[in-house]
Amino acid sequence: MRYTPHNRWGQKPKGANRLENACICFAGISPLAVHAQTGPDTPMKPDDILPTYNRVAPEWDRRRDRSLFERKWMDRLIQHTPLNEKRRRVLDLGCGSGRPIASYLLERGLDVTGVDGAAAMVELFKQNLPRAKIVNADMRGLDLGQKFDAVMGWNSFFHLSAEDQRAMFAVFARHAAPRAALMFTSGTSNGEAIGHVADEPVYHASLDPQEYRDLLTQHGFEELAFVPEDPECNQHTIWLARYVGLG
Repeated sequence: MRYTPHNRWGQKPKGANRLENACICFAGISPLAVHAQTGPDTPMKPDDILPTYNRVAPEWDRRRDRSLFERKWMDRLIQHTPLNEKRRRVLDLGCGSGRPIASYLLERGLDVTGVDGAAAMVELFKQNLPRAKIVNADMRGLDLGQKFDAVMGWNSFFHLSAEDQRAMFAVFARHAAPRAALMFTSGTSNGEAIGHVADEPVYHASLDPQEYRDLLTQHGFEELAFVPEDPECNQHTIWLARYVGLG
């Protein structure tokens, strides 16, 4: 998502409003627009996310910005991804159609496993990246029985409710190999917001930075970087951490 303004995956939404008067900024969600589209008659809930993306997948893929403005952070993720086996393994949660992020990681020699709860996105991923692994599953409560050298929730994790985001840190840890990198995007502070994807409203939520820090520590991660509204990444708010375990 971006603040220029663009939404979750680099598209240009009509705008968004802030809920609960929260002082929260998500890249791509304008503080000025759209309350007319999100009121008591048209509530957008976290559970609406997967049906929405399933419905708009082809249009989303067509509009997705492929300039790879995320390159700096993808390279930083790679830099912190350890080699525990023959190839570095990346778990991409909420992978969408796989372009441009999963495709870039594959080009850099990483072994990518994508996970997306929208079946239409999974089909696009298969078409775009036939060499990559893909799983049609909800990231909430996910247990693949595998470890990965990097886990990523780029512009997907923040579509979950606050409660579900808290529970995701156990999912991150469950899939983290020794010293695995973790990267995800969030809002700048606690609250909810509504953006748009392919002209349809989509829900976002964020915790406060300190709560994210506490959750990282509680689940065996050490913070490596936190950059709110990175001007070099279209105003994304980005977290990077390393799994060190609890022992």
